[in-house]
Amino acid sequence: MSGFLGAVSLLTRIPTRGDPDAARTVPWFPIVGAMLGAAGASVYAAARVALPPTLAATLAVATLVLLTGALHEDGLADVADAFGAGADRERTIEILKDPRHGTYGVLALIVSVLARIGALATMGSWVAFAAVPAAHALARATAPATMLALPPANEDGLGARYARRLAPRPVFASTIAATGVAAALLGAWTIPALLIVALAGVAIGALALRKIGGFTGDVLGATEQIAEIGVLLLVAAARPHVPWWHG
Repeated sequence: MSGFLGAVSLLTRIPTRGDPDAARTVPWFPIVGAMLGAAGASVYAAARVALPPTLAATLAVATLVLLTGALHEDGLADVADAFGAGADRERTIEILKDPRHGTYGVLALIVSVLARIGALATMGSWVAFAAVPAAHALARATAPATMLALPPANEDGLGARYARRLAPRPVFASTIAATGVAAALLGAWTIPALLIVALAGVAIGALALRKIGGFTGDVLGATEQIAEIGVLLLVAAARPHVPWWHG
């Protein structure tokens, strides 16, 4: 239970006193992600009773941003600014550390929010209860996998401290948990969802390795965002067949 509370503390704005040890918290990342997704889907379903789908989706995405403190959105914006600048490694890392957002970062945030709202607005309530928790569970599993696969770009960040204590076993447990959540909610569509998430992780990881020599916390956040959006877009395209229990 302390590992679960530690994951809640790390991934949300909910204050807890959980264990910060990576080996205990990492397997819980997808579970916390699924719970966040369920909260977002609940807001969407409730709001759709009185509001058009686009407004309901906007409230759901806003709820998720508030619950997470825009943790991953900030990472996406920082990575867009830094990698889009075309600078050398030292300057790229400086931009990553800069709390201000430039043109690339702002545009990345706009696209991210619009893509999630647009995808969610195409879904009925039942589809949302399958898609949003699955997307968040799978996307949260990208962080442990990236930390295991890549070296940290610097030694003083939160990601680097986590990576030093991370072993393959909890990463494997995280992957299994995410796959289990997705399989329960998406059925056979879990396979393309996994491929999308893996592609997002490989693409962002390869770019980070070339640009800065490894991962940072911002890179983890950006990977989560791209993976989450990819799964939501997949379900938006396949919505007549998702979820499996509702025809």
